[in-house]
Amino acid sequence: MTVLRTSKNLIPSQLAIFALASALCVSASAQQAAGSTSTPPSATQPSPNAPGKLSEPPKEGFWGHVNPFARKKWVDRRLEPVKGELNELDEVNAKNARDIKDVDSRAQAGINKAQTTADAANQTATAAGTQAQQANTVAGQATGKVQTLNGTVNGLDQYAEKNTVTIPFRRGSAVLSEDAKKQLDELASNVSGQQGYLLEIEAHAPVAGGAGIQSSDRLAAAVKRYLVTQHDIPVYRMHSVALGNAAVAAAGDTTDTTPVHKSYVELRVMENSLAAKDGSTPRSDSSAIGAARPQ
Repeated sequence: MTVLRTSKNLIPSQLAIFALASALCVSASAQQAAGSTSTPPSATQPSPNAPGKLSEPPKEGFWGHVNPFARKKWVDRRLEPVKGELNELDEVNAKNARDIKDVDSRAQAGINKAQTTADAANQTATAAGTQAQQANTVAGQATGKVQTLNGTVNGLDQYAEKNTVTIPFRRGSAVLSEDAKKQLDELASNVSGQQGYLLEIEAHAPVAGGAGIQSSDRLAAAVKRYLVTQHDIPVYRMHSVALGNAAVAAAGDTTDTTPVHKSYVELRVMENSLAAKDGSTPRSDSSAIGAARPQ
């Protein structure tokens, strides 16, 4: 009643304003009521567990209500999963670092072992090369020595005639004449101090049969006795043969033979080829070389 009485006293413009304000208040109240009862919050807001959407932290403050200031427990609850993941990541990184270090250590040990093996193999190869060179040198020296030895062996029984002396005797006598002794003295002086020589002694006597052999043997014995007693010629260097009246080939002819008419001894100085290499060549008597046999 009071309102009605008051409204009677208002002017028309004031009444219009009051009516408009009342209409606006009623409309806002109706919208608020309709929004609270029309659709649930889940229908208009995305789900916290929806794919591709991040859950929004509840707007919970220090006092459990909407507050711009966050509590310590609330922060700890939010950071706990992140701390766990960071700790797990640190452990993985530490394990990877240990694995890398272990692999690097084993690789370095393998490299060092391989290098040591290579160095040892190089030293062995170098030593083997040196030994091979030394063996080659020794083999070359041995080959030279073998060749020298072969030459020595082959030349052991190689003798060449260097000098010939003919000693005449009276028939039926085994006594050396003065001229025969001089010839023997000269021959002995030529071979004195020499090595590698031999004396071939052939004794001839113009007597047939066994008497001729015995006679010529006495002539050879007389020559050897004089050389041993007067000039110290070794017995092992003298080789004699008693030929009696056996026909011998003439000088320079191996087919025609000349009968023996006088007693004589023929001495030939035979020199070994090794003695010639050493320069031990007996001096030759040019006057006696090729001396004719007594006829």
